[in-house]
Amino acid sequence: MSAAGDHYRAKALELFAKAEAESDPAMSAEFEHLAIAFTRLAEQAERNARTDVTYEPPVPKLNDPEIDR
Repeated sequence: MSAAGDHYRAKALELFAKAEAESDPAMSAEFEHLAIAFTRLAEQAERNARTDVTYEPPVPKLNDPEIDR
């Protein structure tokens, strides 16, 4: 578990607990679906933290009318 996903995992655990404590089956299912979504967010945050993205703007074309000459 990385720091990037910790917040989402904590929220997922909270929602799983709410799902178990809920007496209404429909509400329980909704809490469980939200918990699963937060688990996925945690996984995505961890993948994003491992990715090193460098933005390099495209080289302008010589005949581009947007360029001030």
